[in-house]
Amino acid sequence: MLNKITYFLLYSWMLVHALLPFRLLYILSDILYLFVYKIFGYRLKVVRENLKNSFPDKTDKQLAQIEKDFYHNFCDYFVETIKLLHISNEEMQKRFVFKNIDLVKDLMKDGNSALMYLGHYGNWEWVPSITLLMGNDVMTGDIYRPLKNKAVDDIFLKIRSRFGAVNIPKNNTLRAIVRMRQSGKKVLIGFMSDQTPSKGNIHYWTKFMNQDTAVFTGVERIAKTTGFSVVYLDVKKISRGRYEGECRLISEKPKEEPENVITEKYIRAMEETILRNPAYWLWTHKRWKYKKKDFTEAG
Repeated sequence: MLNKITYFLLYSWMLVHALLPFRLLYILSDILYLFVYKIFGYRLKVVRENLKNSFPDKTDKQLAQIEKDFYHNFCDYFVETIKLLHISNEEMQKRFVFKNIDLVKDLMKDGNSALMYLGHYGNWEWVPSITLLMGNDVMTGDIYRPLKNKAVDDIFLKIRSRFGAVNIPKNNTLRAIVRMRQSGKKVLIGFMSDQTPSKGNIHYWTKFMNQDTAVFTGVERIAKTTGFSVVYLDVKKISRGRYEGECRLISEKPKEEPENVITEKYIRAMEETILRNPAYWLWTHKRWKYKKKDFTEAG
């Protein structure tokens, strides 16, 4: 009962704000920025440590600017995500433009399916609008990590399925993808693989953002098991509420790729995206909480 009440109150509050035009939502974002960054300093210590370790050659002034820009974007992300509760398909397609989408469609011409790598960059909650560009013979889905608060989790599931994408819990990924494929339709599944694997799922380390980094290899394993082609979505923030996502090929025939090559291609592509404009990546996450030396010594 408590979860239902929480859901109703939170959803009602978000819907009221979703009815606002973007210009008012960005005023709200600017106010939110003052509280999140200036007053409460949400995860500020984590952000500063991540930036300092990722950009050892940048000056304090340069790091401070990235930090400020990050929190501005973070607040924009929040109000833009709320807007998904009340935005037309037409406006969404104007605000998030997918480039080179024919690459994905060509890969799926002969009944093949595809996996799409992306990251916590720009506004990743808008990416499922790619569903609007795929035909009726394609099922789209995204992998997510269930939130601890059920009411909040239910709201985000509603938001993420706004354009018809299927939400797949991360612990049920392969089984869900197989079931979708057995429906007779082609499948396009999005994976945000730029965050920290759980301790028991660390199988590969690489250099990422100037640091030894444990990375997910699950997408590569699924691609090799299913034979699905792999692409990467390179996101650019053009301006407030305006994004472009360019589809880039990672591997057309993953079963023929040497081990970890697909994973490395993704990591290098993600790093390139971040370096182009670091402020738009999710720096609040404890991305490097595990140290390679601890696993090497344990082994």
